[in-house]
This record gives sequence, structure tokens and C-alpha cells, in this order.
Amino acid sequence: MEFFQKILKTAVDGGASDIHLKIGTPVIFRINRELVAIECPHPTLDWMNKIVAEITPIHLKKRLEEEREIDFSYFVPDVGRFRTNLFQQRSQWCLAMRHVKTSVPTFEELGLLPQIKKIAESPRGIVLVAGSTGSGKSTTLAAMIEHINGNFKKHMVTLEDPVEYAFEDNQSVIEQREIGLDTVSYHHALKHVLRQDPDIIMIGEMRDSVSFAAAISAADTGHLVLSTLHTTTAAQSVSRILDFFQAEEREQVRRQLAGTLRGVICQRMVATVDGKMTPAMEIMLNSPLVKKLIEENRLDKLSAAIETGTDDGMISFNQSLFNLVKEGRVTEKEAMSKASNAQALEMNFKGIFLDEGRRIVS
Repeated sequence: MEFFQKILKTAVDGGASDIHLKIGTPVIFRINRELVAIECPHPTLDWMNKIVAEITPIHLKKRLEEEREIDFSYFVPDVGRFRTNLFQQRSQWCLAMRHVKTSVPTFEELGLLPQIKKIAESPRGIVLVAGSTGSGKSTTLAAMIEHINGNFKKHMVTLEDPVEYAFEDNQSVIEQREIGLDTVSYHHALKHVLRQDPDIIMIGEMRDSVSFAAAISAADTGHLVLSTLHTTTAAQSVSRILDFFQAEEREQVRRQLAGTLRGVICQRMVATVDGKMTPAMEIMLNSPLVKKLIEENRLDKLSAAIETGTDDGMISFNQSLFNLVKEGRVTEKEAMSKASNAQALEMNFKGIFLDEGRRIVS
């Protein structure tokens, strides 16, 4: 265990975001999104088996035997907390571990847009943070919770799998429940959460119709629900939610969503000129126009509504990337690689702006 913990400490000290351990191959760190092989003894079969036996939580050992892969949180005193995935390849154990920073970054440190702070202060409704794996959804969500914690007297209950950031009560009271450890499942926790007198409920990830139906129910009764979703654009999130449900249920769910959705924040990480990373953000707010489009099932017009909704606080990915380039933080080449519409963004850099979105919406 001493060598294992030394690997983790070296990763944290070196600024690595992820650690990969595989039998018979070099230890790999991900630093600034690049994979780097570390000079140290390669993991052996016996060593890896001992590590797995030591770090696997007792309550997950049976599931590991049955499913051969599990997620859990692993904490090393004076080193840090790691979001851990234990799995097999070629009948041998592998570990993928992500270092979770103990202090929650501020909005300013993360480069989040100011309107996100206002979204976090919503009194009720559903707020979704969307993006692909590794886009920083969990960190943005944590920053929103910490902002509420530092400025408002609220009771928050989080349902996480696993817990990634440990919050300390400030102005608010926060209970963090880890799936499998503090409760049997998301479904079981969601069944009881409204009886725990929450003002705000954070669901680590929207996974199915049950979790979203519970979110709608909570929002309908005046609660604020925060969660994440795996989609690549804010507009696509509405369709993704409807896909959770059977065809005969979607009409009702869509109308409920139109009434309860507060906003969708979608983000993509882009490399900055100084070698760091910053999020490009797309924000869709439930403006009267967006609400009307959702109610009338004109979801194909949502992207245009975002593009033309700057007065309401909305912003598209292309607009966000354009701003980052004009601020000198991101190169045009990097922005083009992350754009939703690279051709339109290239025209923007040349000073050509087509009012296509406004025409589509009208």
C-alpha cells in the first residue's frame, strides 16, 4: 500500500488529473490532458490483486464479484480523494482514478460566465449541467452548490455516485448521500428525498425516466433540482430527456418540462494559449420563446432561440468561442475544432455575421 499511496501522492503533486494502473505496463498519469508514462516499477499481478482487496469498499465487494466493475470514492489522508473505477481487461484488474480537488474552485477560477451565478440562485425549477465525459460538469455543479452554501440559508441534499466534493456547512445545511453506501440506489433515495425537507436537491446524474420524473415532481412542488446530463449541446438536452420515456408519455413530460426547466448549461473544455484549459459554454434559459418552442414540440428551433437570446442571458457555443478568441485566451484553430458550426465561426472571425437564427425563429 505504501508504494500505491506514493503513486497517488506523486500524481497530485505533479498536477495529474487521472491515474491509470494496468498489470505489466507503465503507470500512466494524465497531465494537461496528455498521457504521460511514469518511471517506476510496473504493476504486477500479485501487487494489483492486493491493492484491489485493500481499497474495494466492503459494501461493493459482492457487486464486484458479480459485475466485475465498480465505481467508488477512495480517500488517502494528506493526499486527497479519488473518484475510482475498478474494472477488468483480459481477466486482469485495471484502475482508473481521477483526483478530486478538496477545495471547490470559485466561478472566477473556473472561468464560468456570470449568468451561471444567477442560474444557481434560482428559487425553484430544474437546472441541468450538460456535456461529454471530462467536460467539467461535476466541478461546475460543485461551484454552484458552494456559491449557494456561502450566500443563502438553504437545506441541500445531494445524491451522488460516488461523492466527489466534500462540502462543509456554511450558510446552508448540506447532506451528501452516496449511492450504495448511504442509500441502496438512486431510485430508493429519490423516493424518500422530499420527506427530508430539502430546499435544493442535487442528483449526480440524470440516468433514466425514474430520476427525471422525480426531478419534475420536486420542481413542481417548489424545489430547486440540480443535475448533470450527457449531451453535447444545450438544445439537444431536451430531446435526450424525452428519450428516457416511452412514446406515449413524452407529450405530458414535454409540457411538464416546459413549465419546470430553469436552464441548461452545456460546456466543452478548450485549450488556452497558456497551456491550461477553460470551458466554452452554451447556456439555454427557459425564456418565453424557449418555453413556447418546447410546449409546441418545435425542438429543432431551440438552437436558433439560444443564438438570438443574448438579451435574456443565453449564449451559443460559437458565440462563447468567438468571445474567448477575441479576449486572446484561445487560438482560432482551437476554437474552430470545438465549434458547433465551424464554417459559421470562421465567417465570424472574418467579420461576417449572418442573422440566420433570428430568421429561423421568426
